[in-house]
Amino acid sequence: MREIIDDLHRQIQEKLKELKRFQEKRSEMENREELEKYEQEVTSQTDELAGLIVGLKLQETVASEEIREKAKQLVKSQPKRMKNQGLREVEVKVGRGAAVRIKSEYYSGKSDGRKRRGRGFYPALVLLGIYEGCTPSLAQEISAMAVLLGSFEEAHQVLLNRGVKIDVKTVRAISYRTAQRARLWQESEQFQLGENLTGRRVVISSDGGRIRIRKTKRGQKTKKGRSRYSTHWREPKVMIIYTVTQKGEMDRAYAPFIDGTLKGPDALFGLLEYYLSELNICSADKIVFIADGAPWIWQRLPKLCKSLGLQKDQVFEMVDFYHVVEHLGKVAALRKSWKSSERKRWVKHQRKLLLKGQVSEVIAAIDELCRGRSGKAISRERNYFFKNIHRLNYAHHLAIGLPIGSGAVESAIRRVVNLRIKGPGIFWLRENAEAMLMMRSFYKAGRWNLFTKMAFAPSLPLAA
Repeated sequence: MREIIDDLHRQIQEKLKELKRFQEKRSEMENREELEKYEQEVTSQTDELAGLIVGLKLQETVASEEIREKAKQLVKSQPKRMKNQGLREVEVKVGRGAAVRIKSEYYSGKSDGRKRRGRGFYPALVLLGIYEGCTPSLAQEISAMAVLLGSFEEAHQVLLNRGVKIDVKTVRAISYRTAQRARLWQESEQFQLGENLTGRRVVISSDGGRIRIRKTKRGQKTKKGRSRYSTHWREPKVMIIYTVTQKGEMDRAYAPFIDGTLKGPDALFGLLEYYLSELNICSADKIVFIADGAPWIWQRLPKLCKSLGLQKDQVFEMVDFYHVVEHLGKVAALRKSWKSSERKRWVKHQRKLLLKGQVSEVIAAIDELCRGRSGKAISRERNYFFKNIHRLNYAHHLAIGLPIGSGAVESAIRRVVNLRIKGPGIFWLRENAEAMLMMRSFYKAGRWNLFTKMAFAPSLPLAA
């Protein structure tokens, strides 16, 4: 390692001399183009210097006794026995400047019997959060660009303009693996959120979106050697946990928790249980579950509350008011003899009754309208109100300062799913959609720092 350290010292000194000559060089700028060119040259020079300094510090850290001892402990903690393969030279991409080459001890598993060794890793680099040959700073920037912009191609272009020479395939791979590590670390139950909801008024809501999943077909490939595939619509389910003020308005001082999955309702409620348990939901002042009338949500709620140890007087269940009004419109549409103005007048009247707390009168009006009529549509709308009658007490909820709409989760679906994952001609492999869904959720919730803490923790070496 000594020779690499000495070589980096030499390169740093040469770069400093070069910067000194560049500074002393007379250069008068007469227009915008010349200023822009000069600034780009200065940035390029300083970026190279920054990369060399980071590389030097990285090599010195990897060579230190302290980090080597910690690396040995990390190797011992692995589920499989690992063998030290000695020092190996490895390239590390840094946030500024060109990639640097350093030496670090490499460990790998036993041979699988076909003269191939098991997957290996550099424990010292893992301890420093270096996966996929990228420093945490660079990997975070790459992932953030992939999440924030409309496509991986756009992220690649922005990074290229910034001086990060990395191809689209690598941008995609780094982003996906970063999310996969974060989820695995979360599922290991070793990571603590470090927050709680004590004394807060908490609103919990969930809903589903729509994206297209790509599935490879068996059989002959295309003339270009590509696999044929089919696409199917799937519903990513999204949850949000946020707090409200005494007036029922979202508390902007407390960042919400947003997450989602394509693995179905049980998996989503598993996520909900994880977050609510970590946040000590039992200590909250009031807990409100708001959603539309989807049975998959309300059927699983009692089990969730029991698992979390919630008391009945803590929990309020509510069907989104605006979904209910929409269903009132569907009920009014059953009266074919009514004019459009009559339907609107009926819906408006029932809406006012709901807000006044006169739920029984609304149910009676619906029952009267549907009596003597048959058909799936009539039965479905009638049952919607009868099944959710205990979730329609909006007057009481408004009186104690609780929200009555699920606009927060609908906004989350739009920002997380519709504006990045869903779109014409966009198809995803399921595991990649899961990764993007998690990253986008944390980013839009304002909890990117929490996401990166999970992604770059010294956990199992997935892709070191």
